[in-house]
Amino acid sequence: MKLYELQPAPGATWKPKRKGRGHGSGNGKTAGRGHKGQNARSGGGVRPGFEGGQMPLYRRIPKRGFNNKRFAKKYAEINISALEQFDNGTVVTAELLKDKGIIKEIYDGLAVLGNGELTKKLTVKAARFTKTASEKITSAGGKVEVV
Repeated sequence: MKLYELQPAPGATWKPKRKGRGHGSGNGKTAGRGHKGQNARSGGGVRPGFEGGQMPLYRRIPKRGFNNKRFAKKYAEINISALEQFDNGTVVTAELLKDKGIIKEIYDGLAVLGNGELTKKLTVKAARFTKTASEKITSAGGKVEVV
């Protein structure tokens, strides 16, 4: 069998319904839209959630409480394992990480997470450190500075 001989199994493909192509097709004249009314018109129909003028569900349900999502700070996160590529004595900042392509955007600051191992002496400047991250940096002989 050659690649150009491949065909779908019989009955696997259907011809598309050609609406509005005469009454012999079974889908002519009104093309399955019925007679008159809003849905028979071009551009007709109602928006999602419309309940015929009744107060829609999404407006009947109470909106309560506070959500911090729009005010929450977003941090660029990095694991300890990513810092292993730097040389001893390097001062690691968010700008340096962005220049190296390790993080794409700085957002509201840098957060250092504790996944991985670190053997180099580094001074890391970031907005936030997890407890394990700061322990691993200091145990390797480095410094942690909250900016």
